[in-house]
Amino acid sequence: MTGVTSTTTTLTGRDKGEHVLIRLGYRRMFHRIKPGLYSVGNPSPESPVLVTANFTLSFDALRTSLGGVDAYILVLDTKGVNVWCAAGKGTFGTDEVVRSVEASGLKDVVTHRKLVLPQLGAPGVAAHEVKKRTGFAVLFGPVRASDVREYLRLGKATEEMRRVRFPTQDRAVLIPVEMKNYMWPSLAIAVASLLLGGWLALTAVVLAFLSGTTLFPLLLPHLPTKHFTSKGMTLGLLVSLPFAVLASYLSGFNGSPGTLSALAGVIVLMPPVVGYMGLNWTGCSTYSSRTGVKKEIFRFVPVIVVLLVAGLIMLAISGVGQLAGWF
Repeated sequence: MTGVTSTTTTLTGRDKGEHVLIRLGYRRMFHRIKPGLYSVGNPSPESPVLVTANFTLSFDALRTSLGGVDAYILVLDTKGVNVWCAAGKGTFGTDEVVRSVEASGLKDVVTHRKLVLPQLGAPGVAAHEVKKRTGFAVLFGPVRASDVREYLRLGKATEEMRRVRFPTQDRAVLIPVEMKNYMWPSLAIAVASLLLGGWLALTAVVLAFLSGTTLFPLLLPHLPTKHFTSKGMTLGLLVSLPFAVLASYLSGFNGSPGTLSALAGVIVLMPPVVGYMGLNWTGCSTYSSRTGVKKEIFRFVPVIVVLLVAGLIMLAISGVGQLAGWF
């Protein structure tokens, strides 16, 4: 990892095309750059050293925010994972910072002994250990790369720069990846549901898919309760209400037991399915924590399993009735 590689602060058409592929979830873990020391502008030995992950979007977000700035970028080997997630996994961590400083020969490139790390990398890095092992002091910069220039100008992060946000735009941009991740399992389940439960079951699968991948992230701050799973279960319950209304209507007209059983299964299944998909969003949000996610998993997964089993039994009863009708 020795030597300094020059990079630019502008994106090419190829870069933008790669960003589209990343947002669509294509070869998600293969969009990475080579770890090492990079330069933007014409840095001198006194120029700042900014640290980031080797995930393409992380690197590009930082370098494109440095127009007109002379600086070095130290890229850690986070296995193609962004700063926030890598900090949680430990790859954007103390040992990797120390290793990268030593492998890049940074001490021979700059005369100062300061590293500016993104604030979202703080959970994985022990600043005092880095200082002790490398001689470089760790300074935590702003949350967003777009604030780096102002941070360097002021020499500190303002309260506004420290504020962690997860606005609608940031949540919406993740929807295509989530849809891609659930697409094939959902398609298989949809086909099976159509065969066993007819259009009613198929409609339920489509609504659950759209609720967990699209409605949940868009409505996240507005859904009641504290936990992601319970937020998802609440949304699943709301989405299941039309089926409850239909079941009530059919029961008043002596609807077939098979249809009523299918409706009951859908009503019971919708909350745990959307709740599980909501739990998955803890890995996307900047306001979840490892300890909080672990507690949430142990608290809600048993509930999800019980409801899934109950709902599947109801659908199975409906399916047996459907198959019996064929013969």
